[in-house]
Amino acid sequence: MKKRPIIIGVTGGSGSGKTSVSRAILNHFPEHSIMMLEHDSYYKDQSHLEFEERLKTNYDHPFAFDTDLLIEHLEVLLNYETIEKPVYDYVHHTRSEDTVIQEP
Repeated sequence: MKKRPIIIGVTGGSGSGKTSVSRAILNHFPEHSIMMLEHDSYYKDQSHLEFEERLKTNYDHPFAFDTDLLIEHLEVLLNYETIEKPVYDYVHHTRSEDTVIQEP
């Protein structure tokens, strides 16, 4: 029987060091199977908006994120299944059509 994975959420404002702390955790446990899933990958698709409207997005606001998809992907990963992690296009301010295959 496989052990149930542990999820650790690292939160904080922009520039607060979330990525640095997360990488330190990863580097501290090289013998363990650890993956990092960035919340920034889950910005909402804005392709239905005009470009000028997309520029007004507050990326620090909770409404900027597709939290439902993030939760769905976490549940899939907890079942040891692969997800297609979204890729956000910061040039066009919307989700890319590309995805990244993320193994659990």
